[in-house]
Amino acid sequence: MDHLTALASSGVHVLAAADGPSVWTQMFGSALIGLREGLETGIVVMVLVAFVVKTDRRDALKWIWAGVAAAVAMTLVVFLVIHFGTSTMTPLAAETIAGVASLVAVAIVTFMVLWMSEASSHISADLKSGMSKALLAGGASVLGLSFLAVGREGFETALLMVGYAESVSGGLWPLLGLVVGIVAAIVLTVLIYRGAIRLNLSVFFTYTGLFLIIVAAGILTYGVRALQTVGWLPGHDNIAFDVSGTYDASSWYGTVLGGIFNVRPDPTVLQVIAWIVYVVVVTTIFFRRQRASHRAVAQKTTTPDESTAPAEPTPERNAQ
Repeated sequence: MDHLTALASSGVHVLAAADGPSVWTQMFGSALIGLREGLETGIVVMVLVAFVVKTDRRDALKWIWAGVAAAVAMTLVVFLVIHFGTSTMTPLAAETIAGVASLVAVAIVTFMVLWMSEASSHISADLKSGMSKALLAGGASVLGLSFLAVGREGFETALLMVGYAESVSGGLWPLLGLVVGIVAAIVLTVLIYRGAIRLNLSVFFTYTGLFLIIVAAGILTYGVRALQTVGWLPGHDNIAFDVSGTYDASSWYGTVLGGIFNVRPDPTVLQVIAWIVYVVVVTTIFFRRQRASHRAVAQKTTTPDESTAPAEPTPERNAQ
């Protein structure tokens, strides 16, 4: 066991930078973000594509893909401008921008995670209704609907990745990990669309939603520390505890926890309070909204309205 531990530790140090998380740690966290956000976006695109195909409006596919391409381009521009724009600033200004961007990212990601926990049961019906209206209005409307539907997810991902990348290294490895995760999400989406695999999307989004909440909590503490450093928030020297003597931040577990969840051995009191309050409050709301959504779906299933068309199926499993 000692030999295995030493081997794992040496492998981490080979990949790790001298003063930051290892490459694979940076990529792993961002790849999970890319997989989750990419699959969520892929499902949106899949619903739009399936709708126009089933309604024999394949001519609208080019407008859907144009909107998707525009949204992806917007996402990359937002990420690159914010992420690399800080490199031309003074260290103090860059720290301020990174702190503010982290807090904004946390706010938007929190909103989207909570919204998805409640809206997953009717998002398919909403998208199809919007596409029906857009098809009547013309190609520009289809492009706009596609751009907004995908761009909303992309903007969330861009801000989340800015906060994540700044908190782990500020380099390109998190962006590469994001690309890997998105590619995996695209493959999964295609397989789901073709019926090659069945995926319980409800379970998937529950666990990945909890993962994003913990990641966002870490980014929140990073933003708090950054703003404490520049003097925007008090308590920079008010350390809650310091376990540097027993917690090795350069070890394999230290690089994993620090790189993905921003765990550090010497957090301030304000960081600890912010992390606890955020996780408790957001997780509670997350599960309450999920339960309310599931109850609404169950009630609609058991007591259907005979005067209307059957309700859209929930996206818990891909339809064949």
